[in-house]
Amino acid sequence: MTGTTDIDLIRYNLEQREIDLLSEFATKSRFSKGRKEPEEESSIRTCFQRDRDRIVHSKAFRRLKHKTQVFLSPFDDHFRTRLTHTLEVSQIARTIARSLNLNEDLTEAISLGHDLGHTPFGHCGEGVLNELVKGGFHHNIQSVRVVEVLEHLNLCRETIDGILTHTWGYTPKTPEAQVVQLADKIAYINHDIEDSIRAGIISESDLPKDCINYFTSTQSKRLNKMIMEVISNSMGKPQVAMSEEGWHYTTKLRDWMFENVYIDSPAKFEEKKASGVIRELFMLYSEMLKPVCDESRIERVVTDYISGMTDRYAIEKFKEHFIPIGLHRGTKDEYLFKLANIAN
Repeated sequence: MTGTTDIDLIRYNLEQREIDLLSEFATKSRFSKGRKEPEEESSIRTCFQRDRDRIVHSKAFRRLKHKTQVFLSPFDDHFRTRLTHTLEVSQIARTIARSLNLNEDLTEAISLGHDLGHTPFGHCGEGVLNELVKGGFHHNIQSVRVVEVLEHLNLCRETIDGILTHTWGYTPKTPEAQVVQLADKIAYINHDIEDSIRAGIISESDLPKDCINYFTSTQSKRLNKMIMEVISNSMGKPQVAMSEEGWHYTTKLRDWMFENVYIDSPAKFEEKKASGVIRELFMLYSEMLKPVCDESRIERVVTDYISGMTDRYAIEKFKEHFIPIGLHRGTKDEYLFKLANIAN
């Protein structure tokens, strides 16, 4: 490469290092399928490193710190939020990707962006929007809309595919996205068990005995064993998957958590109230937009606005519109009307 400086060679050398050192199955940034809108490459970062940085600097990423994981508005700062869940997914996914010699930068970008479209109040909020929106609401699809339309991050196609397919039932196109799909499950099963024990909803001894025997009853050892089940079963293979036995006990733990924590447990007592907040705001904003927005777009605009809210912002907007207070200057929902002017 004649006529170039040392700085100009940084990205080229990083890309070459991937080609020389990563697994034959790894996704190489030099051969990325690119972005929807072509743009000049960075001189010092690969395309997947740029994706990661854009996600970290996005407004949607910052809002994750005030969005529910499982426990609504916990009194204890040690409970997970959607942001800390995201960071734990990233840590687990990077460990697996590094061990399998896959592209760690792409894995990290997908991990950090996978929940950007999640609603306030966790899966409770998602469930309400799924009932109200024609065709349903799915946070993975909304996450793609966040990066493509609402924040226009112009990410690589591989990153967007990983964000879309992180939920079960989708087939990721890259091994890095397969890693994130597994890391998401491993993360939430383990940290939700720990948070539920902290909340006094369950104890370690309540977990299924055969799962305890397989994974041990120690949080860190259980987490490590799940990770090792993926690594040892996937080395030298084009597909990333947990061993059949490990997956059996992992899904059994997940099913047990649904029966004992995620549905009809003390962790869910406030969800009826949270559901009411989302429902009332949705109806209110749909009416507010009728004079200023084409009717065909109202549902889309309201969905974007509410799904982007943090828990506490949704509660404050509910108070502002439905709870009598003294003279007060609210935000007047300017962003709702700004969204109405964003192209589909």
